Amino acid sequence: MTLLIKSVFVGALALCVSGIVATKSLHPRTGPETSPVGGPPLPRLLDLGSDKCIPCKRMQPVLAELREKYKGRLKVEFIDVWKNQDLAKKYKIKAIPTQIFFYPDNNELYRHEGFSSANEIVAKWKELGFKF
Repeated sequence: MTLLIKSVFVGALALCVSGIVATKSLHPRTGPETSPVGGPPLPRLLDLGSDKCIPCKRMQPVLAELREKYKGRLKVEFIDVWKNQDLAKKYKIKAIPTQIFFYPDNNELYRHEGFSSANEIVAKWKELGFKF
C-alpha cells in the first residue's frame, strides 16, 4: 500500500508542476522590451526629454506617429527627465531631447541628442539593420 501512496503523490506532484508550467506560458512576462501581445521582444526607441522644452515638445508628434505606424514592431517610449531625475542619471543624459535606440535584448545600439524627424529615425533603424 505504501507504493500506491507514493505513486499517487508523485502523480499529483507532476500534475501540479505541469499546471504551473502551462499557466506561465499563458501569462508571458511583459515589460518595456516585449511586444504588446507577449510575443518576441521588440526593438525600442526611448526618447528622454521634458514636456517643457521646445525641441522635446516637437518630438511628441514624431513619437506618436512612430508608435502608431510601427505598433507591434517597435516599442516607442518617452521619459520626462525633469520629473524622473533618477532615470536621467541612469541613462546618463547630457542634453534633451535624447533618443536611445535599443536592441530587443535591451542593449543600447545608438544615441542621438536633439530633435529628430520620423524619417531620420526610421533611416537610422534601417542603417542599424532593422526594417519595419
